[in-house]
Amino acid sequence: MSSSSTICAISTAQGGAIGIVRVSGPQAIQLTDSLFKGCRRLVDAEPYSVLFGRIIHDGEVIDEVLATIFRAPHSYTGEDSVELSCHGSSYILQRILSLLISQGCTMAQPGEFTQRAFLNGKMDLSQAEAVADLIASSNAATHRVAMNQMRGGITHRLAEMRQQLLTLTSLLELELDFSEEDVEFADRQQLQDLSRSTLDEIEKLRSSFSSGNAIKNGIHVAIIGAPNVGKSTLLNQLLQDDKAIVSDIQGTTRDLIEDTITLGGYLFRFIDTAGIRHTSDVIERLGIERSIQAAEKAHIIILLSEEGVSSPTVPIRPDQFAIHVLNKADRLTSGTENTSPHASASESTLSLVSTLDYPTSHLSLSALTGQGLDTLRQSLIDHAHLLCGELNEDTVLITNQRHLEALELASSSMRRALDGILHSLPGDLIAEDLRLVLSHLSTILGSEITTDEVLGNIFKNFCIGK
Repeated sequence: MSSSSTICAISTAQGGAIGIVRVSGPQAIQLTDSLFKGCRRLVDAEPYSVLFGRIIHDGEVIDEVLATIFRAPHSYTGEDSVELSCHGSSYILQRILSLLISQGCTMAQPGEFTQRAFLNGKMDLSQAEAVADLIASSNAATHRVAMNQMRGGITHRLAEMRQQLLTLTSLLELELDFSEEDVEFADRQQLQDLSRSTLDEIEKLRSSFSSGNAIKNGIHVAIIGAPNVGKSTLLNQLLQDDKAIVSDIQGTTRDLIEDTITLGGYLFRFIDTAGIRHTSDVIERLGIERSIQAAEKAHIIILLSEEGVSSPTVPIRPDQFAIHVLNKADRLTSGTENTSPHASASESTLSLVSTLDYPTSHLSLSALTGQGLDTLRQSLIDHAHLLCGELNEDTVLITNQRHLEALELASSSMRRALDGILHSLPGDLIAEDLRLVLSHLSTILGSEITTDEVLGNIFKNFCIGK
């Protein structure tokens, strides 16, 4: 991608009443002006001005448009830019695009506008990546996290760490410069304290990936239970769709059935699994194995049972949440309805719960009639709050795999540096590890990335026009 050319692209989705064609580059205003006829020429317009006019070619009026002028460096890309707002007809948009290309513009590649913004210093790489996340956000949680990152949340946290690392490095290098003098710039305790606080900050960011990834890709909820306790019916009720086949025949669900919904601003990814039981059927056994694997990967497990049928024993990690649900509440015998938080599950289920130590809750419902379903939805939202923490405009979460890998490398180098300080290793060895920490953190912001291949890989999944 060359920043010397002038690029253009349609920046809005098809089907709307209004469409926008974006142009950016050294000749953006001049090339657009050759097609635009209005009360004033675009080349004479002030920055941030909006002019009404027509796009005309060979005497034919293509459309009436509004042209918004941005002059370098005060634009999204840092270059001269024009945005043409026209009617949303695909014919009009494509015709304007063709005319711009005929005047010398180049069709923009996916993410090229944002890549130019990065290359021109309008944003760092973490902010550029957040643009794609913001466009893809489908609920309040993903929007809030992406917006915080685009506004520089990660940038500011890394800047603070960078300052600490520079302080550490400078103290060590001063000691090296004056190693023959009787001068002490920093005692080892001060270096240890600075190193530990920096490592703690790196670890906080690294550990936030679990929550950030759940918010970005969906909170995985596995519905686990014995055959015919109503797992597929519950999934269909939650999705408000006949996604899974419901049958009285045991073993109907052989493979995982998955779909998503948004609850309380969070994306939940529900997985209906095969009923867990002892069976000689090879195919059903494979489905049961996948059920157990789904439970292992899930953030939340719904352990579904009915009166007289216990939930299967499923290993649950300390960082997972379990919701014990007694289904078929519409069929419960007299006196077994909810009277306390633990009265909602059968005795066999409760005896299993009491032997395990993990976050759990209990409720009863009818997947068939929908009775108690709102309580389950609220319980899922409550567990999502616990999993993801309080989200506000200052919340910084890692959602990008590339960032996680860089933080893991930085953590490893920081631990070596701290270990070197504790064992009184030479300052030049410790300083080298600290420089590696700085380098790994810098890749998150893009200051250590120089090859077009790496940048192209990062921006290739952006939509055209952004």
